[in-house]
Amino acid sequence: QVQLVESGGGLVQAGGSLRLSCAASRRILRISTRGWYRQAPGKQRELVAILTSGGSINYADSVKGRFTISRDNAKNTMYLQMNSLKPEDTAVYYCNEHLPNPSYDYWGQGTQVTVSS
Repeated sequence: QVQLVESGGGLVQAGGSLRLSCAASRRILRISTRGWYRQAPGKQRELVAILTSGGSINYADSVKGRFTISRDNAKNTMYLQMNSLKPEDTAVYYCNEHLPNPSYDYWGQGTQVTVSS
């Protein structure tokens, strides 16, 4: 098992930046895929960015060029640097760890990001 704790959310004006952190209670497993998802009011949860077990990074088209996902294995922490924020980025952001075979997902409690226009 793992506990994931997000932090770094808040209120920011459009064009501003925030850095989200996701601290894990244990080391990041090589077989896991770690990622950030978000859910806006009235919408389904959607993928923002992921780091695959093979080292690949994928971003949602809506955040490409603005957001950067990274991790610090020594600190068991994953980050999401968000620049040039837009009001449509407003959502609760969740940290995720996906394990294969058997498939299982761990989620953090979420952190609110609000971007004002």
